[in-house]
Amino acid sequence: MKTLQRLVGLALLSFSAMAQTASLEGEVKGEDGKPLQGAMIKLERKDIKGSYKVKTNKKGQWFHAGLPLGNYDIMCEVDGKVVDSVKGVRTRLGDPLPINFDLSKQAAQRAAMEKAAATGQITEEVSREMSKEQREALEKAAKERAQAMAKNKELNDAFNAGMENLKTKNFQASIEAFEKAAGIDPKQVVIFANMAEAYVGMAGTKTGDEQVAILTKGMDAYNKALELKPDDAGMHNNYALALAKARKYDDAQKELDKAAALDAPNAGRYYYNLGAILTNNGQLEPASVAFKKALDADPNYADAHFQYGLYLFSKATITADGKTVPVPGTAESFQKYLSLKADGQFADAAKGMLEAIGGQVVTEFRNPNAPASKKGAPSTTKKK
Repeated sequence: MKTLQRLVGLALLSFSAMAQTASLEGEVKGEDGKPLQGAMIKLERKDIKGSYKVKTNKKGQWFHAGLPLGNYDIMCEVDGKVVDSVKGVRTRLGDPLPINFDLSKQAAQRAAMEKAAATGQITEEVSREMSKEQREALEKAAKERAQAMAKNKELNDAFNAGMENLKTKNFQASIEAFEKAAGIDPKQVVIFANMAEAYVGMAGTKTGDEQVAILTKGMDAYNKALELKPDDAGMHNNYALALAKARKYDDAQKELDKAAALDAPNAGRYYYNLGAILTNNGQLEPASVAFKKALDADPNYADAHFQYGLYLFSKATITADGKTVPVPGTAESFQKYLSLKADGQFADAAKGMLEAIGGQVVTEFRNPNAPASKKGAPSTTKKK
């Protein structure tokens, strides 16, 4: 009898222990509103340390039994990230307590909040879904965005005005617009680059000290642009040309060297541009150095061959009987130009120079890529 009583007591204790556990269940819908399979549900007990987890099935459903009674925080994870949570859930005896997650509502709320932040308009529906802190943060973000948009419009209007006036060579109005744009955002390299171009353009309409003062402002603008983007080869090239116009030839050469180092494929063009400006300013010796550097960078730069030939021609001497005696390399420079550009803009001038120094004008040039003739003689092709 006593043994039977003990067994009954143990059974009651076991039943009592089983009765003190609870279960939770729920379903998870994705952002598209459909059941989400494989979402991880984590249950963290808060009153006593305990951690449990379960994944949703094909129907997006989850169920966990045998949980000790207590307080839980329940998290829904997708791809390792917590996308929603419910805190302070108190388990109960009896039927499973349902805890559902609908990510489509979150997506809709998020889109509504983003729209509110973009437009500055907070709807009543969005406002009801937010806490006081969220609402204040959103209102602040909307205000800051509105201010930024107004600033950007003012910046764009000023910059566009500067560009339009630059195109029509209204340099003063262009400079004023770029100065305004720079005051709004002093970190935009394109503003200072075009401001510099406007100053240099205006300098071309002035003379004397006034021209020097305006060129100096243009070079200051180039310096600011290069502080923001020191690796811009084109900017170094343009700055060098401005320096050459200001007769700062050594500084111009240094800037061209930087441009060439940054953009080796276009080094020939950079040096040629400098040589052209130096020539126009009567600086033949520095110009010859620039044209020679252009040829060193690009041996097939036709126009550089012609310009270098002109420099060499200027070194020719005249004998007592009036015969022109060119320095070595003169005829070769003009011939090389014609071999590269038989119909180029300087072709007639090159032929005239060759005739003046008694050099032969070659009208046919060998194509190094043409196949050999059947007789073994080198094939030639007339350059048109």
